[in-house]
Amino acid sequence: MVSGACKLMFRHAPATPEEMEAFQDEIVSAFGEAFNNIALHAYKHRGAMPIRIEIAVGEDDLTIRLEDNGDSYDPTQVAQPHLDELPESGLGLFIIRSFVDQVQYQPGPPNVLELIKRRKQTAR
Repeated sequence: MVSGACKLMFRHAPATPEEMEAFQDEIVSAFGEAFNNIALHAYKHRGAMPIRIEIAVGEDDLTIRLEDNGDSYDPTQVAQPHLDELPESGLGLFIIRSFVDQVQYQPGPPNVLELIKRRKQTAR
């Protein structure tokens, strides 16, 4: 679903295969981390529950909105990981922030996480 939306980003303004692959790899990774965080943390004590996913493809950006009714959290309280220690967990939010241009979170219910990735403008 996310990969398909990435392809739509380049339908009117073609790009190099490398640009398209990098864009897709980064947004798919960020989405995967966000989805896993909801499943593992927000719904930790609640069992299986739905996650609403909306994807909006703009001319120069892709927005993914995830809504859940799980436990909320405060992303400003999530510590930066110590990368030199190679932690096995705690990298989700760091990875998300590294791969998208903007992250917005609104605690709920529902909790709403929005990931925005902009297409890099290259000289043609």
